[in-house]
Amino acid sequence: MTTGRHVTMLTEGTYPLVHGGVSTWCDQLVKGMPEVEFNLISLAGSGREPVTWELPSNVYQHTSIPLWGTRPGSRRPPRGRARRRFIDTYERFLLSFLDPEAHCDFGEALYELARLAREGRLSAALRTEAALRSLMWIWTMPHLPTAAARPTVHDALTATDLLEHALRPLGVRLPEGSVSHSTGSGLATLPALAARELDGIPFLLTEHGIYLRERYLGYRSEAQRWPVKALMLGFYRELNTLGYKAADLITPCNQYNRRWEERGGADPDKIRTVYNGVDPHAFPHAGPEPEVPTLTWCGRIDPIKDLETLIHAYAMVRAELPETRLRLFGPVPAGGEAYKTRLEKLAAELGVTDGLSFEGRISEVWRAYAAGHVVMLSSISEGFPFSIIEAMSCGRTTVSTDVGGVSEAVGDTGLVVPPREPEKMAAAALTLLKDDEWRLALGRLSRQRVIDRFTLRRSVDAFRTIYHELAGLPEVYEPTVETVVDWTVELRDPWYQAVATDGTGW
Repeated sequence: MTTGRHVTMLTEGTYPLVHGGVSTWCDQLVKGMPEVEFNLISLAGSGREPVTWELPSNVYQHTSIPLWGTRPGSRRPPRGRARRRFIDTYERFLLSFLDPEAHCDFGEALYELARLAREGRLSAALRTEAALRSLMWIWTMPHLPTAAARPTVHDALTATDLLEHALRPLGVRLPEGSVSHSTGSGLATLPALAARELDGIPFLLTEHGIYLRERYLGYRSEAQRWPVKALMLGFYRELNTLGYKAADLITPCNQYNRRWEERGGADPDKIRTVYNGVDPHAFPHAGPEPEVPTLTWCGRIDPIKDLETLIHAYAMVRAELPETRLRLFGPVPAGGEAYKTRLEKLAAELGVTDGLSFEGRISEVWRAYAAGHVVMLSSISEGFPFSIIEAMSCGRTTVSTDVGGVSEAVGDTGLVVPPREPEKMAAAALTLLKDDEWRLALGRLSRQRVIDRFTLRRSVDAFRTIYHELAGLPEVYEPTVETVVDWTVELRDPWYQAVATDGTGW
């Protein structure tokens, strides 16, 4: 029986293995509901990644599912009739996203593969010569655009390898009586989709960044040939659509995501926007500005944050205000060392190394926002970024790229510019640095906006109600706008001390 007090949270590459905006949100949610028991399943790389968060006592189990490393299950593929049934299913699965004219049902084929994965035989089956021949046959059908690219056996081996690793989560079983909560619309939805179809477990989907958009952005720089990219992006596209259609409820963190989900096939009646919130104890007013003109940035050093644009913009600001500093706060995730080196070389080429500093991770994150006059965000993809609402809570105005829910968060309390346009970012930063009165006024408005709309208590309460609703209890979540009076009462509530987190939008 589902009670709403037992939740399986599914994450991909985030909580509790790395720090970041989604990880902060997960930690806040778990700590904010001590009466709810959480089973945490995290998709990881090798499965040997250390847990970097201190898990609260209501996380009764954590399982790390490696997408790479040793192949799971039996090494013996199905034979005889089972083998023929698998090949038929696999061909329908491939046709569903490589040849829309075939009218094959992606979900139906995926659920059949899930049954095989639960038996421990899917990985071995995918790597058979018969499965490889099926892929080559479909790829080279004359009416498909992949045929013109002349895919090779090496392409097929590469695509098969990527697909086998991506499908590994299908074999993960979720405990009965729980609500499944996927914190993204990608591979973390695979166990939730299978559990809903095969076991009747309710499925809640929350999106922060737009997963499918980020896959398209990421594959632009991948080394694989086009047929491989077409296959993988087709798979992600159909998985994204199935997640939208199959989820019992979808909770985007902004209206931008909601519009994307509706266009992707989600039923508008199943979508409930729940904004991220910040803890006002952890992000108090930052106080006086530094003496030297300073821009700050907080996040993880990652290409999706497009720090090249920020450094170019900084060079333009320096040309007009030579004393200006740029301080970058945040960790370099595993595998991101080469990107940081690239940024350091860019700063040297632009002649701004003397004013730019990589500060690393900081334990008291509000101090990162206090260290500057203006907080910058240069990302090419975001959901509802914590770094922006945290900075606003600290009374700092912002210059941000117009991605995801940034404009919804900022409102009229900061400046929003197009992504990948350093000239406009530099112009916005200069405008704020040169106008002390306006900048300070926007800082005051920023803090007020967070107090009025984006405190943590309301966000957690919304999800508690949604868990109960999915469990069949009569509560239904209705969004409300809080007031200053609400916030000042909540601020004195000891609940906030219990959910205090060292996280940030990283």
